[in-house]
Amino acid sequence: MVTKHHDGSVSENRSVPVESWMNIPWLLTRRQAAHPEQICIEHQRHLGTWVPVTTTQYLTDIDAVARGFIAEGLQPGNAIAIFGATSYEWNLLDFAALSAALVVVPIYESDSAEQIRWILENSDVRMVITDTKAQRELVESQRTSNLGRVLSLDTGALVELYTLGENIPAAEVNERRAQLTTDTLATVIYTSGTTGTPKGVELTHGNFVDIALNVMPHMRDLIDDKDTRVLFFLPMAHVMARCMFYYTITGRGVAGQTSSIKNLLSDLKTFKPSTLLVVPRVLEKIYNAAEAKAGPGIKRTIFRWAANVAVEYSQRGRSILRSLKYAIAKHLVFSKITKIIGENCIYAISAGAPLGTRTGHFFRGIGLTVVEAYGLTETSGPATVNRLNHIRMGTVGTPMPGTSVAIADDGEIMIAGPHVFRGYQNDPQATEAVFDGHWFATGDLGSLDADGYLTITGRKKELIVTAGGKNVSPAALEDPLRSHPLISQIVAIGDRKPFISALITLDAEMLPGWLTAHNLPAMDVSQACTHPQVLASLQRAIEKTNKHVSRAESIRKFTVIPGDFSVENELLTPSLKVRRDVVAQRFSREIEAIYAEKSSLS
Repeated sequence: MVTKHHDGSVSENRSVPVESWMNIPWLLTRRQAAHPEQICIEHQRHLGTWVPVTTTQYLTDIDAVARGFIAEGLQPGNAIAIFGATSYEWNLLDFAALSAALVVVPIYESDSAEQIRWILENSDVRMVITDTKAQRELVESQRTSNLGRVLSLDTGALVELYTLGENIPAAEVNERRAQLTTDTLATVIYTSGTTGTPKGVELTHGNFVDIALNVMPHMRDLIDDKDTRVLFFLPMAHVMARCMFYYTITGRGVAGQTSSIKNLLSDLKTFKPSTLLVVPRVLEKIYNAAEAKAGPGIKRTIFRWAANVAVEYSQRGRSILRSLKYAIAKHLVFSKITKIIGENCIYAISAGAPLGTRTGHFFRGIGLTVVEAYGLTETSGPATVNRLNHIRMGTVGTPMPGTSVAIADDGEIMIAGPHVFRGYQNDPQATEAVFDGHWFATGDLGSLDADGYLTITGRKKELIVTAGGKNVSPAALEDPLRSHPLISQIVAIGDRKPFISALITLDAEMLPGWLTAHNLPAMDVSQACTHPQVLASLQRAIEKTNKHVSRAESIRKFTVIPGDFSVENELLTPSLKVRRDVVAQRFSREIEAIYAEKSSLS
């Protein structure tokens, strides 16, 4: 039962009414009609070389590929899959398929053969475009009965589609677009669940159009200003990056894509974005890397002083003394960090996991305002967002126009609105379990304050119930500790146990800098796992976190595991969430050892 809610669905809050004939390709043709020669994308032809593409040029490319899909014999409603990294080509294929009235099914680069087989069967995919020949061969090994051709970009897939479509009249693409309505299925995105078979989330053209049109007035400075430049490096297979791409090119922004986070620093310098789309871990790594680079002794003391200045400046604003300290801190520390990010970059949109309050204040203090948003695949992207000049750190903001957010009796967050999905592909039972046609049960736990700001407190399925009957949300313990420079992953344990413990993995990338900063000799992760000073640092961080929770909720013991969690070893989902059940099974001996030791902790 829903007991309290904040309703933002009144029509006055919605800036643009959505008509039944509107669709995703229309968002771009609308911009083209108003600004045909405006640059909407910069395409990276070579590393560091960006080629501007106008709206008219982009639509020409889209139509050429769409004609190729039609020539291939694909009919309206048929599904095609895109299997590859974030790139100009990924979004081009996406828009072309949608323009040909096809359904787009993304495949994560990290998906296993078994997962690919399931996706191909569940969505009845008729054609697949991959980045590489190796990916093409992987798909071929999982071929289903209705699957047609599998093409790879590195062996000329685009050229082949262009050539195929040369004999298809352009009018056919326009006819296909004209068939699209807000109710037409646009995409099926398979959720990277922490357990079980991925579920295919069905999203319509209307789901994306409504939120795209109504998000603009509230995020105009971030994604719809004439100077907006957004660099995308997160996977387009995830709804977060994809919907933000739609928003950017719907407005007046310029989008750029980079396929590898390894090239991110150089791409930041050459593309010069004004806005970044990030997950909190990216910001934490930037902060930790800057602190490690400061080195030991007085330099580290100066860095930490400057960090405190940034946080205080963000929290309390200007004063004569704070402005003086800020000017010194900027010269000594802040300018070096902003040089890495790019001096033009003044906004970041963060989603996917909770952003630490101190992290948010630090970056806003140095000049990068982080706007935290919240949403799921099932909500087509953001359902709530912190708006500029109305940011409340520690929350994920207020509902988007047209969105209602409610808190159920058990603390579960419920969402309603025109951007909520229509159901799971071929799974009515799973749909009925979370969606009654109006309210979608998110599985997340949270609270609303008197002003309608939403705070996420954890995941319903992840609640730990100790042997003493205490309900503990692991997020309250894990999220603050992930900002520690040594910690890569942390998993709180304690279901039906006498106390809470934790499994920790070390960040191999940050370890060398931390060791140098603490005047310790070089060592690998396996050695660091048992080093007294490493363990002491982790213990201090845990004790600091424990101060914010009750004794029953505090982490009483921990163990450091050699190696790390990754998508490849199946301990992380493609969206980098921990597979808790898999971790518990794989490290059962380590967990048993924690609780087997005789201790007064219980």
